[in-house]
Amino acid sequence: MSRGDGNDPVKETCRLIRLARSYWDAHRNHACRTHRGMAMKLYESLSVEQKGKIPQVLRVWLRYRSEKYFGPGRTPPGTGRRKK
Repeated sequence: MSRGDGNDPVKETCRLIRLARSYWDAHRNHACRTHRGMAMKLYESLSVEQKGKIPQVLRVWLRYRSEKYFGPGRTPPGTGRRKK
């Protein structure tokens, strides 16, 4: 972990989700995808009790963005651009 309290995976997960959300709001898709991936990996390693400590709004955002924009049914990055 680059920043934050490396001893508390719940706090680090929340930090990564909030950071990914801020990148999403700023339309920085690559940075959002990178931090969402790190948050998802850390989130999946948490116990059920630890997952319950993550605020619901962050869990919902992580799931919604993960399924809708980053899931297997999404359009891969770099496609759909105009050819010159």
